[in-house]
Amino acid sequence: MEKFQKLRSAAVPLPIEEVDTDQIIPARFLKATTREGFGDNLFRDWRYEPNGAPREGFILNNPIYGGQILVAGRNFGCGSSREHAAWALHDYGFRVVVSSFFADIFRGNALNNGLLPLQVPESFLQDIFSAIESDPKTEFLVDLEAQQFTILATSQSTGFDIDPYKKMCMLNGYDDIDFLLSLRDKIEAFEHSRDW
Repeated sequence: MEKFQKLRSAAVPLPIEEVDTDQIIPARFLKATTREGFGDNLFRDWRYEPNGAPREGFILNNPIYGGQILVAGRNFGCGSSREHAAWALHDYGFRVVVSSFFADIFRGNALNNGLLPLQVPESFLQDIFSAIESDPKTEFLVDLEAQQFTILATSQSTGFDIDPYKKMCMLNGYDDIDFLLSLRDKIEAFEHSRDW
């Protein structure tokens, strides 16, 4: 995984609640065996007409909005436990998803795949949506080390929680295997210190 320390970016607003994993990546696209290419079908049934033409009203088809942050309504990632939802968001180019609540399984899948699920209070989420509505190009700062999310235009800021182990992994660009490999010297020293 790539290291995640700070991210300054505009954001894409998706003020819809209860977005489930089948809406994020429909089940018919889960046949691939690698993580690449899922971003092409992110929100497929919302982004495209049945004939493949882009739906004019969907936010990802609006060139006004862009960035590596998706700001979503409450209870993002509910539904099935498919890891492909995190793959699709990451493959599309998102590095952070902000919501006032995440399904636990989605949160775990996101963190395991280099995607930061950043939970903020509902009132602050509405402040984010308002900032984007005022200026679609407004930027936000995500500081993982300090665990702070800031609306740069207004300097409003909020803290966020993250599991300490997952935070360390994201800061260092580790998945679980990389973390174990980072301890190789300590493991070998321990093995050599033992009288087998």
